[in-house]
Amino acid sequence: MSRTVSSWILSSARNSVVLQGKGRLYSVCIPNRNKIKWKLVFSKTCLYPAGNCSLNNSFSFRKACRHTSTEEEHFSFQLSPSQINDILRAGELSHKILDFNGKNANSVLRFESNQLASNSPIEDRRSAATCLQTKGMMFGVFDGHAGSACAQAVSQRLLHYIAVSLMSRQTLEEIELAVECMKPVLPILQWHKHRNDVEYREVTSQYFENLRVYWQHLLDLDTEPGVSLEEAMICAFKRLDSDISLEVQAPQENELMRNIALQVAFSGATACVAHIDGVHLHIANAGDCRAILGVHEEDGTWSTLPLTRDHNAFDEFEIKRLKREHPRSEEKTLFVNDRLLGILMPSRAFGDVQLKWSKELQHSVLENSCDVEGLNIYQYVPPNYHTPPYLTAEPEVTYHKLRSKDKFLVIASDGLWEMLSNEKVVKLVAGHLTELNMQKPQLAFEKPVNLGYMHSLLLQRKNRGITSLDQNIATHLIRHAIGSNEYGEVDQEKLAAMLTLPEDLARMYRDDITVTVVYFNSETIENYYGSN
Repeated sequence: MSRTVSSWILSSARNSVVLQGKGRLYSVCIPNRNKIKWKLVFSKTCLYPAGNCSLNNSFSFRKACRHTSTEEEHFSFQLSPSQINDILRAGELSHKILDFNGKNANSVLRFESNQLASNSPIEDRRSAATCLQTKGMMFGVFDGHAGSACAQAVSQRLLHYIAVSLMSRQTLEEIELAVECMKPVLPILQWHKHRNDVEYREVTSQYFENLRVYWQHLLDLDTEPGVSLEEAMICAFKRLDSDISLEVQAPQENELMRNIALQVAFSGATACVAHIDGVHLHIANAGDCRAILGVHEEDGTWSTLPLTRDHNAFDEFEIKRLKREHPRSEEKTLFVNDRLLGILMPSRAFGDVQLKWSKELQHSVLENSCDVEGLNIYQYVPPNYHTPPYLTAEPEVTYHKLRSKDKFLVIASDGLWEMLSNEKVVKLVAGHLTELNMQKPQLAFEKPVNLGYMHSLLLQRKNRGITSLDQNIATHLIRHAIGSNEYGEVDQEKLAAMLTLPEDLARMYRDDITVTVVYFNSETIENYYGSN
């Protein structure tokens, strides 16, 4: 890394204005040549040390390569290409859908996912699962703020709430009977997880009990549960957020469970979840994660189909919604400096009870809690806080009927979209697909086949560069997001610099990035239309 670039990065850091107050970190970056849009950065809330979600579960590569000092004499951007690949590929996850009787009956062909941390520990989470008691697959991306606790809890629980919402009354009755008789319960989801994915094991039983209360509520309804998928997803989002709020108000068995409930409720997370069943695609979004489709048009070109809106101060529909929900006297204070009440970028999120509860309830819960300051939780009431709640977890649900020209779905946290446009992401995925196809030709053997001929074929494939290409498309996108220069090409020096920035400086240049790309089976989709 040239001294010019490294000096510019350090200078940018030293020109930053950092204000500490009320346990929240407000950071405003003023580098001359950096045009990244900053959002408010809360102070990091580490997960409870005794829990399973500890720093020890983080990727080891980050500790080996990232710095903890911004002093120039301690600063080095040197990373070999293999070290860069190790860091970028540490969070890779891929899964190919198995064939049934020699035919792939699922409209999902495969999915590939990856994460790259900026915060330490990473505040993003992801989920992927196949529904076992209902049809379809689900994929979720969760962007945490003020710590990873809320994103962690939502990633563990939300897909279960959606799956339960979709079950028939008969299935719910069978599950409830099994629990009452203390018999094994039918599995609801088959998870597709990364080896480093973590969960709150200490509160698993509590989470299950509250999920049971939810399906008991569904059984008490006069109507058949799970009639509308859109309504089911909305109910699941809202019910989970309500449970998060109630759990922190209820007595807990021990201090550990109490601390987890506090951290989950007082941190926050946006969420974007896709449910795919045959040609039926539903996207439920609350916040500023984003989902787009890559469409291969008949003329051979690629187009982008956005499936979500960013819920923030830049969306006119969100501004109108909040104005309808609050008195006219608050119109000028709902968004301050493009943030909800001057605090939060997204206008929809799980948790964040300090933007949902009354002042009295916040005071009551925190007053009766032990060592909340040790958990980085403080009572902070923003100015002009008069008519809560100001924040909601209710998602906006989009439906799309898949066509054979819909080739892939990209769901990602805003860390990706801050760096790459929708069109650029589709272009990169499409180019990656083309390049992979070109670099994996069918081996046409000449007879007789000898070792020399085989060696020649292997050399041809190696010379095409297949060994240097990211096989995982999510890694390919992250590499371009943080390493692209002004010409759209990956600059190895810039990539190394972005990966070795100190933990206290990295967040100023990039956010946590989580990407999941779902590839569709065009043949299955075509067969659906042919048979209907």
